[in-house]
Amino acid sequence: MKDKLIDLFEYTYHFNKEMIKTISENISKADEKAISLINHTLNAQQIWNSRILNEKSFEVWQINPFESLNEINHQNYLKSIGIIKNSDFDKRIEYHNSRGAKFENTVFEILFHAVNHSTYHRGQINSLLKQNGIKPILTDYIFYKR
Repeated sequence: MKDKLIDLFEYTYHFNKEMIKTISENISKADEKAISLINHTLNAQQIWNSRILNEKSFEVWQINPFESLNEINHQNYLKSIGIIKNSDFDKRIEYHNSRGAKFENTVFEILFHAVNHSTYHRGQINSLLKQNGIKPILTDYIFYKR
């Protein structure tokens, strides 16, 4: 199971990096919503990691300096891999969402959500890129594995 989750986070890391690169290369045509969504995608993974590790987290919709996005992505990846290697997937984590509501989920559920959440938002970003005349990236998992 750990190897499968590591593979999914490698996929997430790879395509987050490709998305950052594409936006960067087309920054004059990329709209604010695409930039907001790539930030949100990275922020969310950092937040989920922080909830598991009981660390300080980013704000959900904070905008980071664009030149720091690759480093944030890399740090997210390293922390997620560390969590996978060192955590009990059945351990329940209590946390508060951005509105202050209290929830509890297992480490596995949180990790799976983080991957799924990133995939969802990369699809949204691709739609925005296409609308702005930027060639979208094929980010499907199966393309990654080919």
